[in-house]
Amino acid sequence: MQQRQMLRLLAISISIGSLVFVGCKQQRRFGTEPQAEFNPGVRVLQRQLDVPYVPTPQPVVERMLEIAQVGRNDVVYDLGSGDGRLVITAAQKYGARGVGIDINPRRIQEAKKNAKAAGVTDLVEFRQQDLFKTDLSSATVVTLYLLPRINLKLRPKLLRELQPGTRIVSHAFGMGDWKPQRVERVSGRTIYYWVVPQQTPKDLQSKTNL
Repeated sequence: MQQRQMLRLLAISISIGSLVFVGCKQQRRFGTEPQAEFNPGVRVLQRQLDVPYVPTPQPVVERMLEIAQVGRNDVVYDLGSGDGRLVITAAQKYGARGVGIDINPRRIQEAKKNAKAAGVTDLVEFRQQDLFKTDLSSATVVTLYLLPRINLKLRPKLLRELQPGTRIVSHAFGMGDWKPQRVERVSGRTIYYWVVPQQTPKDLQSKTNL
């Protein structure tokens, strides 16, 4: 009789232990398992990347440079330069100098690697910078593949810092009420072209409310 009671108590103990074990597993699975390490640098970078990285097709790159009539004496600034293909092409094909601006260090590393492979490191450079804080005054050509709201926000800076006659070419998006001097379709994509005027209308210089 005593042996039967001991076996019953043992069975109850095993059942309780199993319930506790299952409960612990469920607790770890549904909310209390260790969280991934927080990296504030990554979060900050994600907030700063206003434009997703989508490379411009090479035929569009080449036509953008043709429309801008890029030559050996030009300095091409590509804002949001990604893998560097636009300024690298300008250097390879026309002997132009180029500056690529991108806030993403991964893209800068990739662009530098591509420039080295193309043999144009003496003509191009890539800067990890915020394009809104970059001095653009030495550019003779500026290329863009951003977003409509970024183009509008950038417009006053372009008109303020660029010399009259500087050429601006944008892939896919315009600049609000600043009428382009030329619009083309290439490989299903739209290219917009402007030339900075001698005197900029005040309405174009004013900061756009976004």
